[in-house]
Amino acid sequence: MRGWPVPPLKPPTKTASQLAIERQLKVTALEAQGVLTSERIKAALLKVPREDFIPREYRDFAYEEVPLPLPGTAATISCPHSYPLFYEPLGLGLGHRFLEIGTGSGYGAAVAREVVGDSGQVTSIEIDALTHEFAKQNLERAGYADVVLVHGDGGRGYAPRAPYDRIAITAACPEVPPPLIAQLTLGGRIIAPLLQDSVQRLTVVTKRADTTDREVLCDVLYVRLQGQYGS
Repeated sequence: MRGWPVPPLKPPTKTASQLAIERQLKVTALEAQGVLTSERIKAALLKVPREDFIPREYRDFAYEEVPLPLPGTAATISCPHSYPLFYEPLGLGLGHRFLEIGTGSGYGAAVAREVVGDSGQVTSIEIDALTHEFAKQNLERAGYADVVLVHGDGGRGYAPRAPYDRIAITAACPEVPPPLIAQLTLGGRIIAPLLQDSVQRLTVVTKRADTTDREVLCDVLYVRLQGQYGS
């Protein structure tokens, strides 16, 4: 968690109604900032209670712009703005087959499941066993039984559910792992924080017939990718 302020541990005191108001205010703020424009992503953020995917002692901080610790090694749930920051340029939408690298708390997978709808699919891979189990419990409790969770090395992707229309890598890596490019549909997109001279640059990679197109969006700060293709 180096580089981020961490709120103090405390028993939760906010009611569900108070947190619902904070959720609405957060979505309104993200729209005002221009980070959030998609109606489907907006509806998903309003529907999924972020506080239900956070350890109890951090529940009251659910809608503050700070990453929060999760069970596992260097595991966090990203700031609230991070989800539209990823999903908007990714163009995540109805019917997409979506792969998430780094399940974290399961919140991102839940939001993505609402965005892609019943005609889409969500697969998420987590390398840390404790974090994977935490996400599994959260998603099951929230009713997202059809989200497929995989405990493994996300850089290798998950071939049984490929190909994917959209892939989000939620950890910084030197380059997009080749297996993920291979499992992406032609014209599909990957978004990832790519390391360039020790700076993480959020980048959208679009797969073409013989190459890839790249668009750098902004500088970000994420935990490093673990596994074969990590830094």
